[in-house]
Amino acid sequence: MNSSVLTILERSNIESGSWFSRLSPNLRNDILSRATVRRLGDSTLVSCRGDSAEEWVGVAKGAVRVSSVSLAGKQVSLTYVEPGTWFGDISLFDGLPRTHDADTHGETTLLVVRKPDFKELLQRHTELYEALLRLNCRRLRLMFDVVEDLNTKPLGARLAKQILLLARSYGVPQGEEIRIGLQLAQEDLAQLLGASRQRVNQELKGFERDGAVRVEPTRLVVLNKDKLLAIANR
Repeated sequence: MNSSVLTILERSNIESGSWFSRLSPNLRNDILSRATVRRLGDSTLVSCRGDSAEEWVGVAKGAVRVSSVSLAGKQVSLTYVEPGTWFGDISLFDGLPRTHDADTHGETTLLVVRKPDFKELLQRHTELYEALLRLNCRRLRLMFDVVEDLNTKPLGARLAKQILLLARSYGVPQGEEIRIGLQLAQEDLAQLLGASRQRVNQELKGFERDGAVRVEPTRLVVLNKDKLLAIANR
């Protein structure tokens, strides 16, 4: 399949991605011409820890959950790759195996570039080297931010910040409210924050009392962004 198989929304998600949209039109077109469209159901394995790297992937719809296994054998969510985001390039560069498991979260559409095409794109476009370097610098900065927050911010502030990030990536405005389209249980939020589900539940109840969010069975609804920002900056 080629990029024309993407729906209008899926193509818009890819082309408006903060990294992809800054590439030259020539490079964007070359990437899309080499990518195949892969539509997957919920909880479909994309890659396993230890696999050899054979693909570079962009998320056009849905989400990809990146996870690891704890010492107790429990699957722990580390992050969710949102629409418009590309991943998998690090292992293609260094030739080492995949470091984490990746599976779909909800109905998901991916754009997949095979390793030989990825290598050829690098040869044809020196711009791609520089763009991927910038992308990985951004990832590194975000990782340092997470480590800093984990060591300096209380759980409530980190939870508020995480909800704001989810609202930015998956938010669906409904009047003055923002409904987060990504279905996450409180256990999923807890894993992202390195906390227990019980403590996250307590913080969310406090957010509800403050009128900042409304908690639904598998959804969060942001009622007041300013209140969440104030909590996140504590």
